[in-house]
Amino acid sequence: MDTVAERHPIFETGPRLALCALLQGADWVEFATVRDLIGASDSAVSKHSRTLEEAGYLEIRKGSVGRRPRTWLRLSPSGRTALRGHLSWLTGLRHAIDSPGDAASPVTGTADPG
Repeated sequence: MDTVAERHPIFETGPRLALCALLQGADWVEFATVRDLIGASDSAVSKHSRTLEEAGYLEIRKGSVGRRPRTWLRLSPSGRTALRGHLSWLTGLRHAIDSPGDAASPVTGTADPG
């Protein structure tokens, strides 16, 4: 399946991109693990995960282990697709910066006439 390079502004907040990058290679990841690996506070992870969930990019499951409540996160299929598209767009942007006369514009998809 080809990935369509497309800018997704929702990923342009550092913690959201980090959160999604962490989750893209996993199934369910416990909230505390996400928090620790991206180096964000509980409230920041909660806020960003809620934004991603409302966009349909993240799934949240709540339960318990013993008597302790737990929350797990994972990217939804549409979240994985959107993240791949955004990363592809960023790669195109990087190529345009590295060779401005040779690459197609990641924004318009056309070569720079200059």
